[in-house]
Amino acid sequence: MGTLVEPALLLLLWQSVWALDIPLEVRQPPTIIKQSMKEHIVDPKDTMVIECEAKGNPHPIFSWRRNGKYFNVARDSQASMRRRSGTLDIYAKNNPEQYEAEYQCIASNEYGSAYSNKIRLQLYRAPVWPREILEPVVVSAGLPLVLSCDPPPGPPKPETYWMSSSFPTMQAVRPDRRVSMGVNGDLYFSNVLINDSVADYCCNARFPYKNVIQQKMPVVVKVLTTRTVAEAAPTWLSPTGSSSSILVLQGEELLLECIAAGMPTPRITWTKDGEDLAVTSRMKVKNFNKMIQIPKASFDDVGEYTCAATNRLGYIEHTITVKVKAAPFWLEKPTDLILAPEENGRLVCRSDGAPRPTISWSINGEPIETADPQPNRQVSGDTLIFRSVSASNTAVYQCNASNQFGYLLANAFVNVLHATPRILGPRNELTKVIEGSHALLDCRYFGSPFFCHLSFSEPIIIVTKPQSMKVMRGTDVRLECGVKADITTPVTTNWLKNKKISLDESNLVITNVNRGDEGNYTCVIKNELDQKSASAHLMVMDRPNPPTNLELSDPYERTVRLSWVPGDSNHSPITGKMQYDDDDWLPGKWRNLSTYPGTLNSVILHLAPFSYYEFRVIAINEIGASRPSRPSTRFQTSAPDVIPKNLKGVGTWRNNMEISWEPLTYREWNGPKLKYLVWWRRRDSREEWKNATTKWLKYYIYDADTFTPYELKVQAVNDFGMGPESPVVIGYSGEDRPIAAPLNLRVSDIESTQVTVHWDTVTRGSIMGELKEYKVYYWRDSSQLRWHWVNRAMKSKSFPDDVPEPSGTVTNLIPYSNYKMYIVVANNRYEGPPSNSIHFSTPEGVPSAPTSFRIQQRHLDSIYVDWDLPAEPNGIITGYSLKYQTVNATRGEELRVEEFPPNTTSFSIRRYDRYTRYRFSVAARTRLGLGEWHTEESPHYTTESNLLLSLCINTIAYAQDQVDITTQGWFIGIMCAVALIVLILLIVCFIKRSRGGKYPVREKKDISLEPVDDKDQEGSFDYREEERGLQRGQPSIEAMMKRSDSDDSLVEYGEGGEIPFNEDGSFIGQYTGTRRDVRELDFGGSLELHSPMNTIYSLA
Repeated sequence: MGTLVEPALLLLLWQSVWALDIPLEVRQPPTIIKQSMKEHIVDPKDTMVIECEAKGNPHPIFSWRRNGKYFNVARDSQASMRRRSGTLDIYAKNNPEQYEAEYQCIASNEYGSAYSNKIRLQLYRAPVWPREILEPVVVSAGLPLVLSCDPPPGPPKPETYWMSSSFPTMQAVRPDRRVSMGVNGDLYFSNVLINDSVADYCCNARFPYKNVIQQKMPVVVKVLTTRTVAEAAPTWLSPTGSSSSILVLQGEELLLECIAAGMPTPRITWTKDGEDLAVTSRMKVKNFNKMIQIPKASFDDVGEYTCAATNRLGYIEHTITVKVKAAPFWLEKPTDLILAPEENGRLVCRSDGAPRPTISWSINGEPIETADPQPNRQVSGDTLIFRSVSASNTAVYQCNASNQFGYLLANAFVNVLHATPRILGPRNELTKVIEGSHALLDCRYFGSPFFCHLSFSEPIIIVTKPQSMKVMRGTDVRLECGVKADITTPVTTNWLKNKKISLDESNLVITNVNRGDEGNYTCVIKNELDQKSASAHLMVMDRPNPPTNLELSDPYERTVRLSWVPGDSNHSPITGKMQYDDDDWLPGKWRNLSTYPGTLNSVILHLAPFSYYEFRVIAINEIGASRPSRPSTRFQTSAPDVIPKNLKGVGTWRNNMEISWEPLTYREWNGPKLKYLVWWRRRDSREEWKNATTKWLKYYIYDADTFTPYELKVQAVNDFGMGPESPVVIGYSGEDRPIAAPLNLRVSDIESTQVTVHWDTVTRGSIMGELKEYKVYYWRDSSQLRWHWVNRAMKSKSFPDDVPEPSGTVTNLIPYSNYKMYIVVANNRYEGPPSNSIHFSTPEGVPSAPTSFRIQQRHLDSIYVDWDLPAEPNGIITGYSLKYQTVNATRGEELRVEEFPPNTTSFSIRRYDRYTRYRFSVAARTRLGLGEWHTEESPHYTTESNLLLSLCINTIAYAQDQVDITTQGWFIGIMCAVALIVLILLIVCFIKRSRGGKYPVREKKDISLEPVDDKDQEGSFDYREEERGLQRGQPSIEAMMKRSDSDDSLVEYGEGGEIPFNEDGSFIGQYTGTRRDVRELDFGGSLELHSPMNTIYSLA
């Protein structure tokens, strides 16, 4: 058992020693252990700190270089180095800009010098937007708009966002298909709408270093509105043109953006290298398909990305060529080397990048080419080799790997010394393990030279080498790499593609190969003692790349020469096929023209006369057809022959006129650079025609007289000539406010809910525009019942000018009311001055339904109902009608009707049993008849507890029907307290009654329909009304509220006496039986109103 454990233990100890650092008590060259970032941003208002820490024996001394020259820190009054450290503190109170430079720290002792990275110190400057006055941006509806941001540059680069402010709120601008925030910080509108002028727009920039947000001066957008918004084909806002390119470094963020203008808003789609874009987990499509974000770019992202913008009027494309480069990155970084005299060693500095980095070596900061030569030291590519070292080889060696996009700097020292072995870990350490488990004994020691266990193994032999292949795109490929090696030494297999590590498999399988998989593949077999490799080349045959750079030359009436640059054949001979688009600008309408040998790159095409052409070329090989080339320029030899339609002229202001028309379709352009030639002159005048050329679909004439007729015509123009003129149409300039009011406003045929209105018309000249309508404004000024409050909201009704005589009917009036009215004349933009106001009164009508209808159970065998006046009496109330019928009685009962005088608003009925329910309907009456009915059903009343609960609920409900006091908390509290007291009293009464006592209970009953039994099984009760007591508890009709014509006047209460007020201004009498004065109601008799408080008093 011991012979098996010992070799494993030796191997662990041998591996552990090489992983150790040299102890600090052993003499050694310096090592940089801490330094600032290469790009170091500091605030000059604070202490500017550049870190540099190092270790070594003896302890290193520090010095600095600034812009490549020695920086004397001791002589600078504003800079100092910390004790036993190279960290630099700069207190730049004066002229901090002088310290904005490139710094490098040097740590040295007698065995060598270590160098830090070159640290570029940048000063943070408080970002300030220049103070400027931004003029309002005026744009017509439907046109594109770009609002620039241009934030302060930083450093670092700020994050921008846009806010819209509409007093008093401010909110972020929400991107959508129409509105976009670009990568450069600008705000793009594919087309503007009238709502875009509601708020101001303000660009904000957040600077991450101090988390400071700066705001640009807001810009005001004014959108000019028209009756119709012209549609437009897509055009590019960002980027511009048909192609562009982007260079990005590996690992950096890649943003591809396409924002288009157009009306309707164009839709954006993407393709890559002619195929639909495959969205992977590394990629995000954002901003409503207008942006592709790749957080960390790689070489797989190289290619041509084509964005297409489409709406119903057209289609455009933009191709973005993406190139990926790479700053240097480490494949194998040099590490410190500890050697005994006469030993051999090497420092390896292996890196990669695009382009491939250049490797340079230095000794203690001095280029190795100019350092003292040493015969036992040799540079071999990225490796520094030492043979039979001596103490003179002890130094710090710097490896620099750089290309045009960056650099890498690494320090590694060679320390040649004799050191007696020593134990570094704790001595006499006890390790406890469980029997049968694995144990790791770590013996940490240091010594030079090292002595290691030596063993022998068989060399690696590759028995199956990968074979070079030529395969078609889309197939599967298997590259085998069989190996024979010592079974005691494990081997690893790595595959490299073009010298870059790709996979870690013994056999490499590539499924669905494409052009990106083409290249040299190398399998590398290695163990800790040996390494072997074998290579093979994979060639992928694919359909050819599309031709590029299509050019048209030598144009004649029926021929043109087309030239192009052939694309890559992708390892298969090609032939060519020509396609054309004839008089059709919609995408996907291409037709085949002819086929040519693949050796040609220029042909003469024969065309039909007076036709529009666009060409593209497709390359074909045995694998398939390439994606089509980008279309050629458009070719046409005739002027437009179509007249723009729907020409019209409309004034948008009193002294201007907007001339608009419908656009020509793309197939109607007949040539490039289409424009419109607009003609106008006053009608019935001898002046010459005036004209203007525009590329838009509108043109404005200013300084015109108000509502003046103009003769208009338009024609299309392109680079080949002018098209036919349109027929002359008549348009009118803008309208102004009418200057006269209709006269002799009067009414006739006055009914309770409608009236006929008559007026005299105004002259055409005073309308200052086209007559649109006459508009009557009217409002209810008061009710003929002087105590009744009315709503004086103004209403209006319009009457067009096509009526045979100037009159009209105003409906939906309220009966028995006093109205006021006036009339104005209106054109398409303004209303004129008002006419004289007139007064009229509507006659009586039928009333609305009574309000506050309540059903109460004041006793176990009776139901009490009462109601209030209708919300709209619509005349003098002459009485009430009440209909009722049982709902759930076992025996049927006919519908019964009761008639009441106007002063009676309550009714009580005896139930057959405790479970009988009734349906009640009540309506008010004027001399014209009954009004609306109000219908309700009585609830379930079954027990005495329900009676008490109903009493409390009705009391609170009655309070809620009142005005003002219902919102007072003290009143709700009083009502609940009274209900609680009544509950306690009733409990006491019921207890006493159960003991044999008899107590009279008095309750007011207005009308008794049938005799009531005065006897009860458990006591005697008197249900007869006591008129004197009730009259003392309730005032007569003279106590009702009398309301004056003024909405805010106080009303009188009681019979001429003063009425007390509570502290909150509410009427005490309102809740203690006091009645409003309704003497103005024009009916006699006494009116008794029942309050739930009376019920409580009678029970008490």
